[in-house]
Amino acid sequence: MPPTLISPVPAAPADEADPRGLPFTPRGPVSAAVLEHLVDGTPSGHTGLADAAVLASADIERDDDLQLALFALYASAYGSFRALRADLEWDPALIATRRIIEDAFEASLRRSVSLPELPAATADAVARALFAMTGAEGGPSLSRHLARKATVEQAHEFLVHRTVYTLREADPHSWAIPRLTGRPKAALVEIQSDEYGAGRPERMHAALFARAVRSAGLTDTYGAYIDDVPAVTLASHNTMSMFGLNRRLVGAIVGHLAAFEMTSSIPNRLYAEGLRRLGFGDDVCEYFDEHVEADAVHEQIAGRDLAGALAEDRPDLLADIVFGAAACLEVDDRVGRHMLDRWSRGQSSLRTEDER
Repeated sequence: MPPTLISPVPAAPADEADPRGLPFTPRGPVSAAVLEHLVDGTPSGHTGLADAAVLASADIERDDDLQLALFALYASAYGSFRALRADLEWDPALIATRRIIEDAFEASLRRSVSLPELPAATADAVARALFAMTGAEGGPSLSRHLARKATVEQAHEFLVHRTVYTLREADPHSWAIPRLTGRPKAALVEIQSDEYGAGRPERMHAALFARAVRSAGLTDTYGAYIDDVPAVTLASHNTMSMFGLNRRLVGAIVGHLAAFEMTSSIPNRLYAEGLRRLGFGDDVCEYFDEHVEADAVHEQIAGRDLAGALAEDRPDLLADIVFGAAACLEVDDRVGRHMLDRWSRGQSSLRTEDER
């Protein structure tokens, strides 16, 4: 039997979480108005609300209302929730609101993310630079904590945070496929083919993670834990969605994927070690085991054949490739630091009732 679920609040059915038929609820006036329009088709003044909220926000990267609104707008493009009307995907008012929030979000990231000196626009130089960025020693390690010290409660919380992206794994980066040509396109398709199970739906990485979540005693319904995760977790997913959905940011989504793959293999080995230490079985650990080998291969393809080749073909995208990689490392590190900070104080990393 898997360890007993303790920390996360059991996910409520969608109609109990929100009368709109969504498994999560608004976090403020902007997200409430956006969701009302996306579900009911009722224009609700969200563009003006978003404009005012962006100007008033102390930190858009940690703003619950704005990050949830942006998550919902991106979810409409992904088709993540049936309650979001498909005919509103390109509604001009919703797109205007999305542009206001994501322009401010991108500007904030460009200010807050530190960049190294740009390498030469060659495949070798870019690959070396990316490996240097991803191999740099950081602060406390979430994966080492899971491997050596985490409790069962913390392991469950870790999985809850991961549901936001990993139940839709690979989708944000796939937006780049039609926007690339030649060597970078072939490299990305090679990586994504593995991510999607190479033709075997049961081997899709999202399906492997869904099985892990179920076996750990959680629900694999997408979005069921949105109400439980903080803005930094939503911001991590929103970063890659923003890079993927905007054609002008194709360099950033390529850099993001390169850094993502380059920082995956060793942490996933440690996650699997920690989960087994806590008594979880192979049905939970298989997802992480899969990434130890797969991403050791992917990191080479992503660094040289994808990001490096794109920089050679499109030197004008070099700065964004490096920015995308740096943003991936910084934003995901914030999620890890949030969890470790809360746990070090004996607190849950999930949102409390007072934070809702």
